[in-house]
Amino acid sequence: MIALVVGIVVLAMAGGAFVGITVTGIAGTEDRPAPRRASPAAPAHDRPGPVTADFVAIEKVPRVRAAPAPDGTLTAQCGSNEDGHYNSDNMIVTPGITNGAHHLHDYVGNTTTSAASTDRSLAAAPTTCRDRGDRSAYYWPVLRDLVDATKQARFPGEQESDRNVGLVLRPTASLVFSGNPFAPVVAPPQFLRVITGDAKAVTGGGRNAHARFTCRGFTDRVTTDRYPLCPDGRGLTRILEFPSCWDGRNTDSANHRTHVVFPDARGACRAGTVPIPKLTITLTYDVPVGASFAIDSFPDQRRAPLTDHADFVNVRTPASTDRLVDCLNAGRRC
Repeated sequence: MIALVVGIVVLAMAGGAFVGITVTGIAGTEDRPAPRRASPAAPAHDRPGPVTADFVAIEKVPRVRAAPAPDGTLTAQCGSNEDGHYNSDNMIVTPGITNGAHHLHDYVGNTTTSAASTDRSLAAAPTTCRDRGDRSAYYWPVLRDLVDATKQARFPGEQESDRNVGLVLRPTASLVFSGNPFAPVVAPPQFLRVITGDAKAVTGGGRNAHARFTCRGFTDRVTTDRYPLCPDGRGLTRILEFPSCWDGRNTDSANHRTHVVFPDARGACRAGTVPIPKLTITLTYDVPVGASFAIDSFPDQRRAPLTDHADFVNVRTPASTDRLVDCLNAGRRC
């Protein structure tokens, strides 16, 4: 059965630019210690996706050249959502609207992030980060095991009509900030909102898509619009790299993008923008063998890998921000 599945999915593949982040560690659900093979009876029924063409064997993905490692990095040690902070809100894109995302988000950092969050409430909240001055909100769509599609209880705010079925898998999360190769980074403002990727890439044309997937042991192969099928299902990796060139004025913009943009292919910020610390979130999972997992999405995005995305609200104190900037500009690893 597995050989048949792989034989089908290798017809589609895509490359991408590897971001040069080293990933360590794996995790799964607390009560499922090892990946399992997808049953022929696994539900392919009432979910809107993914489809067979959304998967590719990692061995069939073209190799890419790794980017040079940055001189300065700081790892934000904020855990992997051990506290079970989930909701289907998005305080950046749909503030004040419960279930505004129509898909479930995984959170680390600020422990209170929801549709009701404000700058003031975030600044006063606890954090899961070891640096207690970092109360930032970090979040991304959950990834689910579709073999166990009927075993997950619905989370508060979720609606059946959103059609995101499956057992939520908890990743090992790595949050790394890095400097800029051309200029010192400046301090990002408190309450800066930044997003990466496009949650509506399927219907929106994909212009803002920024998904990256790979497998542990295959980090020279990165796919941008297919889920990779990793050997034995171990080490599936999502790489969520944020833009890092700020306009120097605004903490948000109407489309939540134009105030912070990506650098050029060399890593340089264009005229009129300044470099800020670049955040890369790397998520590593054990998943069922075969085409039996998917991220959550809006219903009309059919859980396509192209829609992977993440959100970040900077809620560092001035002292925490100074430590971050000083570390990166000094070229240290902190």
